[in-house]
Amino acid sequence: MHARIYHNPACGTSRNTLALIRNAGIEPEIIEYLQTPPTRAELMEMIWNAGLSVREAIREKGTPYADLGLGDPVLSDDALLDAMLQNPILINRPFVVTELGTRLARPSELVLDILPDTHKGPFSKEDGEEVIGADGKRLR
Repeated sequence: MHARIYHNPACGTSRNTLALIRNAGIEPEIIEYLQTPPTRAELMEMIWNAGLSVREAIREKGTPYADLGLGDPVLSDDALLDAMLQNPILINRPFVVTELGTRLARPSELVLDILPDTHKGPFSKEDGEEVIGADGKRLR
């Protein structure tokens, strides 16, 4: 199966998501979106396919969100997308795209919804939370 992750290696959620994909036996295409942001069309497609609004796809914490006034409810989706493309740190992460769908993997275990049930064994997040049991099955 082909998988693509829009990844930030400095983000624990993104690292956990990448590890979950690999635990399923898949080596994904990794796009470090801060260096190589998606195109406008790719970003819109990911947001749409994940069932999100543009506002739901914006990251507020640790970004220029407030400084740019992006909380203003009158801003259009186009204005928000423009801001996200000009400042990729505003794109929430990690987005994962597979043949089974697209997810904003927050929390990281949401990626399991779009992965095959082919886990190689147990998996725990960096903080120790168990996600996959010894039998290779999802715990929650």
